[in-house]
Amino acid sequence: AQQLVESGGGSVQPGGSLRLSCAVSGINFRSHYMGWFRQVSGKEREGVAAIDPNGSITYADFVKGRFTISQDSAKNTLDLQMNNLKPEDTAMYYCAAVVVDPLRPLRWWIVMPDQTADYWGQGTQVTVSS
Repeated sequence: AQQLVESGGGSVQPGGSLRLSCAVSGINFRSHYMGWFRQVSGKEREGVAAIDPNGSITYADFVKGRFTISQDSAKNTLDLQMNNLKPEDTAMYYCAAVVVDPLRPLRWWIVMPDQTADYWGQGTQVTVSS
């Protein structure tokens, strides 16, 4: 069965770092975009970062230079290294996967609103506060 399980969330002070990890099972990295999304209660879900089967990466503008996405096909994991965290990064973070679609470029999946995924994790909470 396909499953995404996030870990690594927690509370950190502004300027701190966290590393999120997503354990992936039953999903082929070679046929899916893999990404991270986040959502604050009462607000729209927004894309954070994604990677395609060729290793191309895209980031939302608000995390460029601070977050790094990576995947390890041998370990079946998708990670998100988050540095210089800000209070506005506080959210529930979700791992997601969607089948590659030539009509939906990788960046589109992250920056366009209301993007869907074929699979979602249960989420991990990140809180940035002093």
